[in-house]
Amino acid sequence: MILSETKPFAEILTSLENDDKVFLLGCKGCAEASKTGGLQQVKEMKEKLEAEGKEVTGSTAVDFLCQKALVRSRLTPLKEKVLAADSVLVMSCGIGVQASAASISRVCRPACNTIPLGDSRGEWPSRERCRECGDCVLDFTGGICPLTKCSKSLLNGACGGASDGRCEVTPEKPCGWELIYYRLKGLGQLDRLKVYIQPKNFAKMEIPENVIPSTLYDIEFTEDGRAK
Repeated sequence: MILSETKPFAEILTSLENDDKVFLLGCKGCAEASKTGGLQQVKEMKEKLEAEGKEVTGSTAVDFLCQKALVRSRLTPLKEKVLAADSVLVMSCGIGVQASAASISRVCRPACNTIPLGDSRGEWPSRERCRECGDCVLDFTGGICPLTKCSKSLLNGACGGASDGRCEVTPEKPCGWELIYYRLKGLGQLDRLKVYIQPKNFAKMEIPENVIPSTLYDIEFTEDGRAK
């Protein structure tokens, strides 16, 4: 399981300030368990956005947003509602946002931050990865994570070492920032590259103390924090 928390609503509104029409996309997997992206949370987000004058063109929750094929198949009947929106607000972990952005020809904005739990909780069937940084910046990078796609985890553009679109550190990989550039170009969002992303607060990448003695981190614990 990947744990997530909803971003402050003021931050979500700021990311949507130029978007009058929004499509809401939730996840019935980890996000539902985290109470950040299930059907109930999608409904609540719809009401809050409409109260702020936003038009919600449609909404749904996919079983697992980390599955790109599933995202595409579930959204096919809703294609007109998705394309009618200026952006898609994705209520899930970072992997769900990345998979959605790779599957939808619309700007995908993260509604959540992924909370670090440490270690590996499974292998994903596609290339999206999340560093669980606790402060998702996918809104500025076209839904491609600079921490995982860039071998140097650069936040504000490519280094000077890439050659022919390949990474300097890992030549078998494409340059992550070239991928970001072309994704933003295709979305007509190259102006996002002008936004300076603040350095990471690495304290947010530590496992929260209140999560460690819980089943979210270790299934050998009971809900009251006592070892089984």
